[in-house]
Amino acid sequence: MNRIDQIVQLVENGEVEKGMELAEQLKREGSDEEKYILAEHFFSWGWLEEAEALLKQLMERYPDDGDIRLFLAEVYTELEKEEEALDILTEIDENDPYYVRACLLAADLYQMQGLDEVSEQKLLRAYEQLPDEPIVQFALAEFYFTRGEYQKSVRFYEQVLQKEKTIAGVAIKERLAEALSLLGEFEQALPYYEEALNDRLDVHTLFRYGFTAYQAGAYKTAIEKLNELKVLDREYVPLYLYLAKAYEQEGDLAKSYDTAKEGLTIDDLNKELLLYAGKMALKLGKTDEAETYLKKAVEIDPGYLEALLTLTKWLLHEERYEEVVEWITQAMNSGEYDPQLEWDLAKAKQKLEKYDEALNHYEEAYTFFKNDPDFLYDYGYFLLEEGKREEAKAQFEQLLRLDPTNDEIADLLLQFEE
Repeated sequence: MNRIDQIVQLVENGEVEKGMELAEQLKREGSDEEKYILAEHFFSWGWLEEAEALLKQLMERYPDDGDIRLFLAEVYTELEKEEEALDILTEIDENDPYYVRACLLAADLYQMQGLDEVSEQKLLRAYEQLPDEPIVQFALAEFYFTRGEYQKSVRFYEQVLQKEKTIAGVAIKERLAEALSLLGEFEQALPYYEEALNDRLDVHTLFRYGFTAYQAGAYKTAIEKLNELKVLDREYVPLYLYLAKAYEQEGDLAKSYDTAKEGLTIDDLNKELLLYAGKMALKLGKTDEAETYLKKAVEIDPGYLEALLTLTKWLLHEERYEEVVEWITQAMNSGEYDPQLEWDLAKAKQKLEKYDEALNHYEEAYTFFKNDPDFLYDYGYFLLEEGKREEAKAQFEQLLRLDPTNDEIADLLLQFEE
């Protein structure tokens, strides 16, 4: 048994002290090859300072050896000595067989420092050297993907896919499908998701397939895939919202509602599912259930404006004006704001005969809704009822400019003239 094997055996058997004694002897007397191999073991054990010391020793003897430089740069990277690593990497010559690997490592380091442009330059230099190397193509694809430049990433993922299905644990077909989906090219993404699932069944891929099918308008496919996912992992909560939406698009409101409720049995604090269940309940005429879901969604997140606005719209329809004021005031006192809340408050306080307060809310909302015919209709009639004829006329004239087909307002303006 040679000395390296003896050291490894001692360390892995827990006799670290004896192993290190032998390692110290090897560091003094061993060959350069033994020192390099020992540095590799130190690195794999996480003994980075020991690996660094050996590699520095070797670099003094072989200052132009790209392999040793690259290895030492990797050690520095793990030690979070990025500047030292970059100093070493930049000295590796373009003609060195390790130049491309040095570019890839340097690109990672520059990206970690937020220097994306420099990182891109390093990757493109590596690509110039080895344009057919899948690792280089993959590095560029991942770089552009993380930056949100999905169109560029697609080009390089397609190149990788000509030779490799998986690199560094990443399924290339799945990543390509995701990039296409993020570009909004949902139909083009679907075949890649299908192939990725044929290669390896994965719940996250299955969800993204179902979600992308929904986005593409392929609702039957979305339902099929999301139900497959539900069989594999019933507690994969995100599936329920899009499965419910797909059923709605197919016209099956009851199934949509049941799906949302099923998701809530797993996560009863999921505000998106609560809102969706509330909306479906309203469509199905289950008003008591709808109100329960909507109120719970707002209680969980007082700033969840979509749920709050859906609730206040329902309460306005039911002429429960005091409750409208209560819910909106509570939200606004918590720092939440939306112009629609001002409009709803104006309508509620108008009905409660709190006219001065209603006017204030209408005026606050006006800046945001002065080109909204529905708002101008409400605001105009409020002003008319308050005896503010000229102000009301101005709102109705603006409304008619926006909607010349509104005969009611046209007749009303004629009456003003008469």
